[in-house]
Amino acid sequence: MTLDEKLGLIVKILDSKKAEGIQVIKISDLTIIADYFIIANGMSTTQTRALADEVEFKMKQHGAEPLRIEGERGASWIIIDYGDVVVHVFYKETREHYNLERLWADGEHIDVSGFLTP
Repeated sequence: MTLDEKLGLIVKILDSKKAEGIQVIKISDLTIIADYFIIANGMSTTQTRALADEVEFKMKQHGAEPLRIEGERGASWIIIDYGDVVVHVFYKETREHYNLERLWADGEHIDVSGFLTP
């Protein structure tokens, strides 16, 4: 799976489960942590958990195993690390508090509209 295919698939998975505020930020020029962050949120900890579970499940079906998953207990911020792509799934208030978009404002924001269901 190419990097673009991986990004598109994760965005589509999040969108299919009604994630809010899906953003993709290219950070490869800023850090060695990853090439991209995908950020999204759910409206409850239950939805946040469901979003993360669906990403993990569907990506495994496509042969992509996460290197690690963090934050599963509280389900207010779950990180799924695929090496080149790190998925951040937040509970809405937690996302507003940490505001990763502001912290990574120097990254390139990628248009995801082509992956979203109208």
